Amino acid sequence: MTESYKKRKVPSKEDGARSFAKSKVLSPFRVVGNVSNGVPFAVGTLGSTFYIVTSVGKTFQIYDANNLNLLFVSETETESVITCLAAHFQYVFVGFGNKVGIYRRGKLERLLQLPDTGVTVTDICVFGEFLCVSANNNCVYIFKKAPEDKFATIFYTKFSVSQLQGSEIVSIIHLPTYLNKIVVVTKSNVLVYNVKSGKLLFVSDEFPHQITAAESAPVLDVVALGCASGEVILFNVKKARKIRTIKTPVRVSSLSFRTDGSAHLAVGASNGDLIFYDLDRRCRIHVLKNVHKENAGGISRACFLNGQPIVVTSGNDNQLKEYVFDPSLSQGDSEVVVQPPRFLRSRGGHSKPPSSILFADNQSHFILSASSDRSFWGFSLRKDAQSQELSQRQHKKKDGGRLAGSTMKEKFSEVLAMAIENSRQGEWENVLTAHKDEKFARTWDLATKRVGRWTLNTIDDGLAKSVAISPCGNFGFVGSSNGGIGVYNLQSGLPRKKYRLHKKSVTGIAVDGMNRKMVSCGLDGIVGFYDFSKSSFLGKLQLSAPITSMVYHRSSDLFALALDDFSIVVVDAVTQKVVRQLWGHSNRVSSFDFSPDGRWIVSTSLDSTIRTWDLPTGSCIDGVRLDNVATNIRFSPNADFLATTHVSGNGILIWTNRAQFRAFPARQIDEEEFAGISTSVSFGQNGASMLDGAFDAKESNDMGEVDFGHYASVDQVSSDLITLSLGPRNKLQTLLNLDVIRQRSKPIEPPKKPEKAPFFLQLTGEKVGDDTSVRENVATQDASELEKQRGVQNKQAEAEDKLMKHKPIVASFESQFTKLLREGSLDKSYSQFLDQLINLSPASVDLEIRSLNSFEPFHEIIWFLEALTEGLLSNKNFELYEAFMSLLMKAHGDVIHTNNQNEGLSAALRNWQEVHALKDRLDDIIKYCSSVANFVSTA
Repeated sequence: MTESYKKRKVPSKEDGARSFAKSKVLSPFRVVGNVSNGVPFAVGTLGSTFYIVTSVGKTFQIYDANNLNLLFVSETETESVITCLAAHFQYVFVGFGNKVGIYRRGKLERLLQLPDTGVTVTDICVFGEFLCVSANNNCVYIFKKAPEDKFATIFYTKFSVSQLQGSEIVSIIHLPTYLNKIVVVTKSNVLVYNVKSGKLLFVSDEFPHQITAAESAPVLDVVALGCASGEVILFNVKKARKIRTIKTPVRVSSLSFRTDGSAHLAVGASNGDLIFYDLDRRCRIHVLKNVHKENAGGISRACFLNGQPIVVTSGNDNQLKEYVFDPSLSQGDSEVVVQPPRFLRSRGGHSKPPSSILFADNQSHFILSASSDRSFWGFSLRKDAQSQELSQRQHKKKDGGRLAGSTMKEKFSEVLAMAIENSRQGEWENVLTAHKDEKFARTWDLATKRVGRWTLNTIDDGLAKSVAISPCGNFGFVGSSNGGIGVYNLQSGLPRKKYRLHKKSVTGIAVDGMNRKMVSCGLDGIVGFYDFSKSSFLGKLQLSAPITSMVYHRSSDLFALALDDFSIVVVDAVTQKVVRQLWGHSNRVSSFDFSPDGRWIVSTSLDSTIRTWDLPTGSCIDGVRLDNVATNIRFSPNADFLATTHVSGNGILIWTNRAQFRAFPARQIDEEEFAGISTSVSFGQNGASMLDGAFDAKESNDMGEVDFGHYASVDQVSSDLITLSLGPRNKLQTLLNLDVIRQRSKPIEPPKKPEKAPFFLQLTGEKVGDDTSVRENVATQDASELEKQRGVQNKQAEAEDKLMKHKPIVASFESQFTKLLREGSLDKSYSQFLDQLINLSPASVDLEIRSLNSFEPFHEIIWFLEALTEGLLSNKNFELYEAFMSLLMKAHGDVIHTNNQNEGLSAALRNWQEVHALKDRLDDIIKYCSSVANFVSTA
């Protein structure tokens, strides 16, 4: 089979400016798992509390240093990647490009731009009424505070560091007691400038090694300089000489002094180690190994909190950690034993893009995520503090050893496939993973957040490629690269069954909700069906292309397969037949998933699109074009979220499902209607919430569509088609059988006059409970007086009746039915009359038709026939007009037959006959369709 695909149009910058249309299904919500990157964090102080500002690309996050809870996220994204951060009381200064943004509580207060274009901000220093900014052109820009502002906003002056004075600027430091002065640390020397006058006051001698980090010491006039060679130089700026040199074995990336009474220096290294020195005893006291990953650049910054024994570290491995020094346990003052720093708390995530994700529960709380950095995380969507990495520490053997030997070995290899089942969580392992280049699958216990006891080997010595867990949680399935499938008991880890059907790698295994049927697929294009309870083979389905992945929907017994020909095939597990084939992707399908109700399939591909497929119609009803290729997509069990991972970016993107707020039609859309979404811009908004999808859905103008949620039914699809009435179906039956209904409604016996009550029961007034008559003093009258009053009233009524009989009739009564019929005959348009006739009840229609004037010259009957003819020509309410004609003939048929020579009547009847003859084909069409349906159903 050969398929030709059109070249996908790459959106231009002009197209990106208009941002396409909004997606009908996906609404960007937030990013999970992003904590920090290689930009050094900033620490701010508000009274006795501290906050930490970290960068995650074009946005920054603010954490509470006391518990590392996330406080704020920048509301808007910066124009370019953040290069440096600084904090001063409640304000955060963010450098990006040639601009500095001043933020408060995550909201932009002021944006400052450097006078020079094409430069990039490298460092920020805030003190007093000055804001000092260094750029990569070796210039320092000074901003001064206006009297009415709370921070520096006015450009004051700038000065540049020439090649003779020093090389590239490393850092800008303001030393205490140095009024209007800053220390500019370059890679080779130290300079002191007066920012008010812009004059260079001091230039140190050139240092023999390249300077990589600088920090001011708690002692006046002293600056600590870290070198690429590993030396730490304590330099006295006032005396222009070195005080001490401390040698370390690694490149220094950060320095920090402890200020709570102990003379300790923390040295962050580029290999990820954190070294602590005691300056009083002139010795190294502790070394924390691999605090941050060496391949990610090691420690980007280490900083002691002012006045506290807590050191905060971060690196480009997406980790933010805190360590604390406990008080010394030594009694004497002569020899103080410093305990090693204890790990306090941390926030983190993957240091590389995630490779596999899975929702871990039915409440959309946790997401299991594995990455190529060999870590396995459980991220919480509700509270960041609940996110943690699953431990890879092996269980002990009976003899005391570890299952995998030494505990110092590196982490497990990258996870290729994972499966989870929560029915037995807490009793034994409930997560199964297949790892790269390993011939076995590993079990994990989500209750204890650590690796399980068992390793499940493949049955044919192949590499583990796919895994699955039965719905009961008792059995684990391991698919091999050689085509074998092994079944293991997860409680004991012992093998139970073996299946050999595939000739190539097994790419998917699934079991139905009743543990009866098992399905497998492989790269050989074969789909195998098994009776799991009886361990028997049921059959197989051969597809035209290799199958790369499979997703099973247990409620509907449908499973979807991704093929190498860029298509998605949906198969019914009961009939073992292909029920849908979804075409549209122009590159390999990387991931897909069913919606919880089984109505949709969402899929991602290497063509940078996310498509939503409607299974009943087999059409693509929504599409999103991304600037970052998605590698995984998962629907939450509650259908409120979708989670995606991408080729770049360490976080998991969470989307809100807009369909939970409103319904939209399953309409096929073209690629030109796809929405364009930037994963960096759209997910950088702090104001995003779960309800944004609901609010955006109401903005029909932004979507450029009509609201398909409400459909108004039309009275007539086409004037060429015969249309029946839209009213209740029993109305026609009532009209046709009025005589039968009237006959059945007649009383069986004539009404009987009530018998006269005996004289002793003729009581009135209060004696029989007539309280009203008592109040009106009627009961106090005698019976004779009451009888006289009744006689007078009867005589007055008789006199009025006699008077009315002798009065001439001034005007005759004309109903609305007759009035509209008469007015319609004047201009030969009976539309208003027909509208009223259709809306009348069956009893009213019968009364009005019987009330038509049946005496010569028969005007009302002629008009009524003309009205029915006009209604029949409109092709509307066809059966009602036929019923009205039947009622007319029942009521006045004898008159019409007797006077058929009347010109008006005969002309009206001929017109009706001509129009009715054109409609006789309806009977033939109905009989033909009925015959065909009977033949097909009984063939």
